[in-house]
Amino acid sequence: MHNVTSFRVGDNYTNDQIRFSLDLENIGGIRPALDSQKNVRHVAIITAGEESGKLRAENPYRDRIEGDILVYTAQGREGDQQITGRNKRLIEQYSVPTPFFGFINVGKQTYRFLGLLELIRHYQETQADKSNRLRKVWVFEFRIHENPEVVPIEEAATISSSLLAESRMKNPLSTLEREVSAVLEEEIPESSAGYLELEQLRSRFLQMSPYGFEQFIKQVMEANGFTEVSVTAASGDGGIDINAYVDESNDFFAGTHVQAQVKRWRHSVGSVEINKFRGALRTTAKGLFITTSHYTRAALLEAKHEYKPCISLIDGGRLSSIVARSQLEVDSFK
Repeated sequence: MHNVTSFRVGDNYTNDQIRFSLDLENIGGIRPALDSQKNVRHVAIITAGEESGKLRAENPYRDRIEGDILVYTAQGREGDQQITGRNKRLIEQYSVPTPFFGFINVGKQTYRFLGLLELIRHYQETQADKSNRLRKVWVFEFRIHENPEVVPIEEAATISSSLLAESRMKNPLSTLEREVSAVLEEEIPESSAGYLELEQLRSRFLQMSPYGFEQFIKQVMEANGFTEVSVTAASGDGGIDINAYVDESNDFFAGTHVQAQVKRWRHSVGSVEINKFRGALRTTAKGLFITTSHYTRAALLEAKHEYKPCISLIDGGRLSSIVARSQLEVDSFK
């Protein structure tokens, strides 16, 4: 094992190289290094990717990298998770620019350096675990910074402080943009078998490919009063994934053109995505945004803006309810 004094984005490192170079414990997905005053010097955040060979059953919601966003489920595989211990260390980055080193497991004892991570938001959601028991978990969304490409360990604190300050100035997040909220509060108690069924459906949506999910949403719309439903080509759609029309049997909105954007995402949809989608709509079309994830409170307000065309929103919970009522087959869509 050679001594590591810096990490390069995209390069692979052994567990021992990471452990000894950053002065960390040997195991765990969240590994903080503390100074003599018990303050956090830096944190290594380790996630598992598809290429690591991990079984889907180990984490039905599995951590996922979507663009430059890492969606990361907090520590604790059984029961309700708490913001304590190592989980609590993560939210300290909101006020202290602690360096977070991001790594993804790509094989036995092998990890690729993703870059420095910036905590964007964290929120609680209900998940069905691998034994089909409901539990409360905490989800963290990090922005992955691939620049600087090389991060010297001794300079990480200075780099992180400058990096986070610049990023937050460039991409300011209001309190409303940090918080997530359900589009509609579910009437089914979370303790009931019905709520478990909805969460099981949502986890199956997340296992579909993006193309399979678009085809599935096409069927969902066809089963719920839309006609001439078509999925747009993969390129040149300008952000529109599906075109559809309200069936003539609807006395109030017959023939209305609806354009939908469909996101099989783990990370939250913010007001920026709503605004971009609105800009891609035809002037005569009604907008519909569908995600397997959540919307920020800022996104909910933006969708109902007083002076802009209204956008209808469907989140993962509401989509699961629609699919359950429609009694549609899910597993045939991959």
